[in-house]
Amino acid sequence: MQSQTKIFSHLVRDYMRRHPVVLGQGTSIANMLGAMGAAKSTSALITDAEGRLVGIVTEQDVTRRIALRCRGEEPVADVMSAPVRAVYADDYLHTAIARMRQYGWRHMPATDRDARPLGVIDLNTALAVAAEQTVHLIERISHEGTLDGLREVKAAEVEVAGELLADNVPAPEIQALLTDINRDIHRRIIDARIAGMEAEGWGKPPVEFAAIIMGSGGRGENFLYPDQDNGFILADYPDEEHNRIDAWFRELAERMCRDLDAVGFPWCKGYVMAVNPLWRKTISQWRQQLAVWGRKHSFVAVRLSDIFFDFQPLYGRIDMAADLRRAVVDVLRRSPGFLRDVHSHTGDQAVALGWFGRFITEKDKPEHRGEINLKHTGTLPLVQNVRMMALREGIVETPTLVRIDKLRERDVLGSDEADYLRGAYRHITFLLLRQQIADFKAGRSVGNYVHPDALSERERDILKDSFHAIEALRKRMHSEMTADVF
Repeated sequence: MQSQTKIFSHLVRDYMRRHPVVLGQGTSIANMLGAMGAAKSTSALITDAEGRLVGIVTEQDVTRRIALRCRGEEPVADVMSAPVRAVYADDYLHTAIARMRQYGWRHMPATDRDARPLGVIDLNTALAVAAEQTVHLIERISHEGTLDGLREVKAAEVEVAGELLADNVPAPEIQALLTDINRDIHRRIIDARIAGMEAEGWGKPPVEFAAIIMGSGGRGENFLYPDQDNGFILADYPDEEHNRIDAWFRELAERMCRDLDAVGFPWCKGYVMAVNPLWRKTISQWRQQLAVWGRKHSFVAVRLSDIFFDFQPLYGRIDMAADLRRAVVDVLRRSPGFLRDVHSHTGDQAVALGWFGRFITEKDKPEHRGEINLKHTGTLPLVQNVRMMALREGIVETPTLVRIDKLRERDVLGSDEADYLRGAYRHITFLLLRQQIADFKAGRSVGNYVHPDALSERERDILKDSFHAIEALRKRMHSEMTADVF
C-alpha cells in the first residue's frame, strides 16, 4: 500500500503528458484541429513569438466555440482561453491536483520557469497517483500564494500532521512532508517577491542564483514550528558590479524573510538568513569561505560551518548548490582536524539518561521541571554524531536516516548498530511530534519537552533503549575523534 505522504513528494514533471501540441498565436484553427487530431490530444497550448505560454484551446473550446462560430481560417488567438493558469513542471503534483479541483479543470499546462510549455497534466492521471484519503489533505495545504493563503497552509500543517500521526504514518515521513510543504512556501514567496520587484522596476535577477535552506529544513526533518535558516548562492560576477547586484539580492532577501516571518517562520535568533551578507555570497566566495573555515579552527568558524553543513537547495540553480554541497564534503575529508574541532564543540551532548537507567529531567526551568528535552538530549546528539560520521566518510546526503543507511552500506555501522539508531530516531521523533501536536491543541507553547509520566511503560522502555544506542554512538565518536578512551 502506498504511503499517504508519498503523493506529496511527486513532481508534476513525473506525470505530465510530454510533447504537447504547441502552436503559435497565428496558427489557423483548421491547422490546429489537424494537429490535435494527429496527436490524439484534447488540448493545444498557444505561445507568443518568444515561445512563452499565452493561452490554451481545449476540446470543450472546440465544441462550444469553434464548431458553431468559425470557418477554420481564423487564428487560434481568436478562440483560445487566456490568460491561462499553469503549473511549473518542478512543482509538486499535489499543487496541480489542488488547482485543477479548485478551478474545475480536467487538465493544466506545465511550463518551465520561463513560461515555456513542457507538457500537460491530466486530473485523472494525477488523482490515480493520490490515495483517496489524501485528497482532502491536499486541499488543506494548497491555498493560493498570497500571504493570507500561505498563512492558511502553515496553520493547516498541525492538523494534517495530527491526522497522519493518528493514522499510524511514521513520524519521519510526516517530518519529510512538513519540510516539503515548508520548502514549497519558501519557493512561492520567492517567486512572488521576484515578480513584485520586476513590476516595481528592479528588473529580473541580475545573475542566476540558488536559495538554500539549512538545519532541519536541509535534512528534511522539520517539526511544527521551525525558524528561518536560509541563504543565497549567487553566480560569479565582476567585482565592480557588486554594489548593484548585491543590492538587488539584499532587497529580495529582506522581502523574502519578512514574508516568511509573516506566514509563520520566525526570524532566526542567530541571524542565519540571506539578509545577513555572511549567508549571501557568490559561489566562489562560498568556496573561499569553506577554505577559511577549514584552516581557521576558531569557535566562531566551527559554529558557523556546523550550521551550514546540512544545507540543501530549494530554488533556482540546483546544480550550483549541488556543486557546493560536494565541495563541503571534500573540504571536510581533507581537514580531519577541523572536523575534530567541530565535533568537540557540537558532538558531545549527552542523552537524558543517568545512573541505573533513570531519566535526567529539567531542573532549572520551573515551567518544565520534571520533563525531558527530547531535542537537546535526544535527537540532537543522534543527529550531530551521525552527521559527523557521514561527513568524515564523504557522504553527501543530509537526512539522518539516509545517512545511517549509507554508513551501514559502507560497513561503518554494523547491522545491529544501524538498526538501533534508526529505531531510536523514529521513536524519539514520534514522541516529540505527538507532544507538539498535543501542546498546540491544548493552547500551550509548542516546544521539545515531554514528561516521562505522559509515556506508557513500553514507550519509556523503548526511550531508554534509544538513549542507550545514542550514548553508545556518542562514546564511539568521541573515542574516534579525540583518541580518548572512556
